[in-house]
Amino acid sequence: MLFIGCASHPMDPTISMTPPKYVQEMPSKDTDNVSNNPGSLFSNGTNLFSDTKAKRVNDVVTVVITEQITQSSQASKKLNESNTDAGGLFDATISGGAYVGGKEYKLSKTGIGINFPSMNSTRTFQGSGTQQRNEKFQTTITARIVKVLANGNYYIYGTRELYVDGQKQIIQISGVVRPEDISPDNTIDSKYIADAKIAYKTQGDIKRYTEQNWFAKLWSAIVPW
Repeated sequence: MLFIGCASHPMDPTISMTPPKYVQEMPSKDTDNVSNNPGSLFSNGTNLFSDTKAKRVNDVVTVVITEQITQSSQASKKLNESNTDAGGLFDATISGGAYVGGKEYKLSKTGIGINFPSMNSTRTFQGSGTQQRNEKFQTTITARIVKVLANGNYYIYGTRELYVDGQKQIIQISGVVRPEDISPDNTIDSKYIADAKIAYKTQGDIKRYTEQNWFAKLWSAIVPW
């Protein structure tokens, strides 16, 4: 038990420094085929007519994420219902006669009276609710071009993992961008990304102790109350 207590928790976050698969599969550039021209003002393949914007597969582009969600809603409902019954008096009388053994027997008049009380009922319901939400997420992440589409647009994907004091933060982004929306300094705002998917999550002790465990989530999903 002593060794188990000193061992790392199986749910502790880890970070791998292994290069991504596309980096391992890409051949390295061992030599530079561009020849240097002595006495020339521009060397090492400098092109005066091109910029540094990403335009090929595996080129990187910096994404400035500035997402702000503002929501405000208000609802109210009011219900009034009233019923009135005045009640009243219910009367019933019985009279008549009968012949028994040649002799007439008369039934005297009998009356039955029931006085119903008046009834009043009133029901009132009034409910109101207000919801206001204001969220802002702002950061910067660099993504790479995964695919150049037939119309010239780029599909980009990027991820960033930050491991600090046992806590791991993960940011992921993907989507389609137009080359025209990439600024000359090779940056693009997240609002110009089509089909954007942005994920931000944390792993570690704080995350594990501040959320429900799997049994509590299962129980909350199946209980009817």
